[in-house]
Amino acid sequence: MAALRDDTELAQDSNRNEQAAARRQFAVTMLCDVVLPVGLYYVLRSAGCGELLSLLISAAAPALNTAYHIVTRRKVDTVGVFVIAILVLVGLGSFISGSPRLTLARGGWFTGLIALWILGSVFTSRPFTYRALKALLPGKSEMLEGLWASDPHFRRIWRSLTVLWGVGLLVDAALRVIMAYTLPVDTVPALDGVLYFVTYFVLQVITHIVLHKSGVFRQLFPGRGRRPARSTASASADDRGAG
Repeated sequence: MAALRDDTELAQDSNRNEQAAARRQFAVTMLCDVVLPVGLYYVLRSAGCGELLSLLISAAAPALNTAYHIVTRRKVDTVGVFVIAILVLVGLGSFISGSPRLTLARGGWFTGLIALWILGSVFTSRPFTYRALKALLPGKSEMLEGLWASDPHFRRIWRSLTVLWGVGLLVDAALRVIMAYTLPVDTVPALDGVLYFVTYFVLQVITHIVLHKSGVFRQLFPGRGRRPARSTASASADDRGAG
């Protein structure tokens, strides 16, 4: 019984550590890709910089963050390269045309392309949300592959969640493009930042509801929140063993 409790507590600690690491990674990404660009834009505007120049400079923060990860991990990240390429192309197009609205709309076009890629992954051997799960929980990779191979319900849930995220991001992309071309330029960066958090929050809430109701959450974290009950007999046996 003592060994069983130890294994359960180790599993709970591992789950907490993996989730804490995922939250830290998300916080850093949001800081570099959302908060910093928006804050930098308004700092530059208050210093007297023009709309286009402020947008182009603030857009460098996500590109630098992506490049930093590629260099430090010493691994070519295809998504990261795609992000940098989009930012560079949009920046050049905006600079040539002189239109800040093209730069403002870059988030919408980029999000739309990502959404289409996510939806396309439904028809591959491993959909986007499942691959994202494996990246967030590297310690459970073997267990996840076992569930994927043996459990049709598990596979169906992650394909459904992939459709959810793809459609949700398409809606997000459309809203960004509409805002970029209809609202005053100086209001769009702040609204863009808010929309990131709203979209992420809504999709995460729906995802967690689906995972709980389908029982997949219990498959991922079987020991979370539960400790094995100790009967009087087993407790006495443990005490005698300790004695």
